[in-house]
Amino acid sequence: MDFKQHPNTEFRDLRTLSEGEAAQEVEALREGIRHHDHLYYVKNAPEISDATYDTLFRRLQALEAAFPALRSDDSPTVRVGAEPVSALKKVEHVAPLLSLQAATHEQDIVAFDRFVRQQQGAAEIDYLLEPKFDGLSVELIYQNGHLETGSTRGNGEVGEDITHNLKTLRAVPLALHRKRHLPRHMAVRGEVFLRRQGFVRLNRERIQADQAPFANPRNAAAGLMRQLDPRKVAGKPLEIFFYEILQVEPGAPLSSHAETLKQLERWGLRTCPLNQACSTADPFGTLEQIRAYRKRLADQRDRLEYEIDGIVIKVDDHRLRERLGVRARSPRWAMAWKFPPREEITTLETIVVQVGRTGILTPVALLQPVDVGGVTVSRATLHNAGEVQRKDVREGDRVRIVRAGDVIPEVKERVGAPGHSRGEAFAMPEHCPACGTTVITEGAYHRCPAELACPAQRVGRIVHYASRNALDIQSLSEKTAEQLVTRQHVRDLADLYRLRVQDLQALDHFAERSAEQLHQAIQHGKRPRLDRFLFGLGIRNVGIRTARLLAEAFGTLDTLAEASRASIEAVPEIGPEIARAVHEFFAEPKNRDVLKRLQQAGVEVQPMLSDAEATPLQQQVFVFTGRLEHYTRSEAAERVEALGGRVRSSISGNTDYLVVGADPGRKLDEAQEAGVTCIDEAAFRRLIGATEGPPEHSEP
Repeated sequence: MDFKQHPNTEFRDLRTLSEGEAAQEVEALREGIRHHDHLYYVKNAPEISDATYDTLFRRLQALEAAFPALRSDDSPTVRVGAEPVSALKKVEHVAPLLSLQAATHEQDIVAFDRFVRQQQGAAEIDYLLEPKFDGLSVELIYQNGHLETGSTRGNGEVGEDITHNLKTLRAVPLALHRKRHLPRHMAVRGEVFLRRQGFVRLNRERIQADQAPFANPRNAAAGLMRQLDPRKVAGKPLEIFFYEILQVEPGAPLSSHAETLKQLERWGLRTCPLNQACSTADPFGTLEQIRAYRKRLADQRDRLEYEIDGIVIKVDDHRLRERLGVRARSPRWAMAWKFPPREEITTLETIVVQVGRTGILTPVALLQPVDVGGVTVSRATLHNAGEVQRKDVREGDRVRIVRAGDVIPEVKERVGAPGHSRGEAFAMPEHCPACGTTVITEGAYHRCPAELACPAQRVGRIVHYASRNALDIQSLSEKTAEQLVTRQHVRDLADLYRLRVQDLQALDHFAERSAEQLHQAIQHGKRPRLDRFLFGLGIRNVGIRTARLLAEAFGTLDTLAEASRASIEAVPEIGPEIARAVHEFFAEPKNRDVLKRLQQAGVEVQPMLSDAEATPLQQQVFVFTGRLEHYTRSEAAERVEALGGRVRSSISGNTDYLVVGADPGRKLDEAQEAGVTCIDEAAFRRLIGATEGPPEHSEP
């Protein structure tokens, strides 16, 4: 069976194959898929259609599923992502991964060339010129031709094991080409990077998912390659170029860097097509060749498919390299000549719409990364649709970026480009990019009304719902909320109450005890008071006081939910904008669905008591000391105030009750000396829950 040239995609029924026949077909498929991977990802010269390739790949997956004994760590199918690792292990490199000494001025390059010629005693030196990639440097180790481990550069001597993620890159051969005469052991160095279009697409997806975009392609590549779960890396637009052999056993040493690059290609390890020899045989001097190469790449920089920030000049002769040696962290036989910082003018690649945590839709410009005041900028706010129209910026335009101090970068203006054919004018979407709900317009802004149900608003709404003045769910931080949403544990507020302890324990930085504490805190919040619950819903324009006014006016959640806009506006201090926001919130079907799910999850919103109902504790003064089991201090205080009582922070002659919790302070001694009635939490709960009869006293 040969799946390299014009592969046959008519296969026998798996049930008719013996294990031996399956093994032959599996090996042939793997060899064929590796061949076509190499043509597509390394040579950029595919010979079969995507549909044919997919058919071969699916057949291999089916065979490995039907015959588990035939599975292999170097099968092309592992690229779809294996199981997550628990942590990134430390890996000691076989040889130091040195950094490069960098120069920005030509005189430094002239001095470097003079130093090398003096050491060699020659008038001219052969160099190998390469682009200086703005990516992530990695080491890969092959044993008997098969990929064994891959790691980040780290500090140059010790990196982190990212083998599981490197295997998802199709340009990384899991088995080297040329099965004959392969070295028993080999370590190579490469650079992982993102293509420009891939970076733009990745940031578009992150913004639309209300995630922070990557600052630049290098950060994106580094962040992806350090993921614990390779399934989050598989399919991402990551690429790699190889440029150095760190160690090889056995094998005759290669005499030059040019030979090294050719050998890497023979093994199926892709090298950069922009590499160029700088030879003494050229009638121009080597320095002139270096200048010309740098100028050519600087001119091409914005048109290249990947980011570069300079060129690298390497002595080609390996024996001369050994004579020149290395410094503490950089070789004496190589030098980087960096490009000057770009002007604050760049290309606006595309305009995406970000849905903020309050539902406001904001157009965001995704840019070709540019250095502005020492910060790499790849995105800039466009504020609103009116701003985009006023500045008349479109995809593909050259734009000027401004950034003062720590101010968020923004597009100041469009820069004219004669002869440039402009794209279509930007228009805001009619439907929310995150949830598809019809967008509403409010003045200069566009907003998604599906507040509780919109995925882009989830994290912000969860954090607000759990905040101190809302349900006061301690330990439910923004980072925890992000994990809950990212791992799809929480789709809306109701899912919080369905979380299990083991779900929380699986989150980063959570142990068994902290998971149990957060779980208890969430469950204890199932009976929130109406005003706190209203505030926690994050309704536009509804702050703490407004929530209290609405709760006191309508008494129950159901009454408020069914109230007309006019009746809401009739509440003192409630204006038309607040009334409209509240009415629209409860009228939105998706919000009502979430409220129903909250009720089904066991949330019982407690009504606000009328003045008549509150009189049993009217004017009675409470002080608290120690830690309560069922209430936060603010919850207990609000419950007292809702019943007409008052809460003070210190004991006085007017104090009626001291509520004593665990680990009380000196207030207990002061209360006993003053003859103040002391009650424990159980008595306090009876007092505020069923007030008929005097409270039971305790002896703390």
